[in-house]
Amino acid sequence: MAAGNLAQAASKIREWRDDPAKFAWDMFQFEPDPWQAEVLRKFPSQRPAEMRQAMKACAGPGKSALLAICGWNFLTCYATKGDHPKGAVVSVTSSNLSDNLWAEFAKWRSRSPFLLEAFEWTKTRVFAKDHPETWFLSARSWSKTADAEEQGRVLSGLHSKYVLYLIDESGDIPPAVLRAAEQGLSNCTWGKILQAGNPTSTNGMLYLASTSQRDMWDIITITGDPDDPMRSTRIDIDWARNQIDKYGRDNPWVQAYILGEFPPSSLNTLLGPEEVEAAMARHLREDEYSFSQQRIGVDVARFGDDRTIIFPRRGLAAGVPVEMRGARSNDVAARVMTIKKELRSEMELVDGTGGYGSGVIDAMLLGGAAPLEVSFSGRAIDPRYYNKRTEMWFLMAEWIKRGGALPRIPELIKELTAPTYTFRSGKMLLEEKDQIKQRIGTSPDYADALALTFALPEMPQSFALPGIPNDSAKLLHEYDPYAESRI
Repeated sequence: MAAGNLAQAASKIREWRDDPAKFAWDMFQFEPDPWQAEVLRKFPSQRPAEMRQAMKACAGPGKSALLAICGWNFLTCYATKGDHPKGAVVSVTSSNLSDNLWAEFAKWRSRSPFLLEAFEWTKTRVFAKDHPETWFLSARSWSKTADAEEQGRVLSGLHSKYVLYLIDESGDIPPAVLRAAEQGLSNCTWGKILQAGNPTSTNGMLYLASTSQRDMWDIITITGDPDDPMRSTRIDIDWARNQIDKYGRDNPWVQAYILGEFPPSSLNTLLGPEEVEAAMARHLREDEYSFSQQRIGVDVARFGDDRTIIFPRRGLAAGVPVEMRGARSNDVAARVMTIKKELRSEMELVDGTGGYGSGVIDAMLLGGAAPLEVSFSGRAIDPRYYNKRTEMWFLMAEWIKRGGALPRIPELIKELTAPTYTFRSGKMLLEEKDQIKQRIGTSPDYADALALTFALPEMPQSFALPGIPNDSAKLLHEYDPYAESRI
């Protein structure tokens, strides 16, 4: 290349280094949102408070795209003779990294003839074709069984005058991952940690940066709030307003994924002990529940020390559950059929997860009933929830809060207040049953059985179901769900 062309290229690279937004336009014709322009403006800065940048984001504003553009700016503009840029890229899981941020690197490279010519993209590494061993960004991950020590080493091994750490979905990434990155910043001429994530967890590095380490991080909040003039234009304003109107601004899903705010830490559990105690002390008039459909939830024991629980509910009134241990499928089915006959139940919902309830369902079908099989891992009706079990538990918690009455069963207090929830792929996810059992010592069988009665929307009682006499309404009206609990 002629000396004049070299000088021109060097001048352009210096311009792009000082003005990453100009780089984004020249390279990709990318027009940033205001918040993206702010991140790009601060990206070259080596002021102590801006060497660590964190994007606390709602869902879908283009944070992964911006991380990739910053990565390409770093690879293009940060090199001197004998000193090449090196960086590491991580996400909450290896599959999340490959499907999202790493794919963004490939997408933006394909839009730039210069990047296509100068750099190679592989499944684990982006590197300069002229210097593949010393000029790169590498995709990193840790195993599912990694402890804090292993996680802390995932970003280690970068030695250069120019170092970049890109961390996507940092809301759920443990703070230990930052350890090696912090060490890397102390040994370079220019260094940057750039993280982005949804505010979904009070245990992740994004929360740490936003709270106890706030003085060390430049925090940029990205919101889809329709009333915020700085909102992300990539979030449909009508959709965001509809979600806020439907669920409320204090809903944890709305806070994390639309407003870009951390939900209060107390909301990572569904219910507090006071709320459950209040439900157990609540006594209802018959006219508060007598018009509702009678249902029975059946959580079938999976292992020898678990219990099969049969839990009736009618509207706001939960009846007295039946506990069975070591029962065979036919015995459970017979007991459910007996309770169905006594209560004139119109719907029996049986946990079919893992096939444990299949025998009960088959036996009930042979007996002339029509139970509904519910898979806890199945798809939820409401798209806010990751699976059916999460949806049922949230509906049960809302039912308790709006006036549901529970029988006084001590196990229910522990079971209903134990589970926590997190976020996965933009949806709320309840803690796994086995995790709860390991933590509290028992399986939440009573609570799961009651939750099954929320598998379908509430319905009024039917006065003309096939096979049920017309006086069934009278029988239902005379049922007192607390009769046994008062004995």
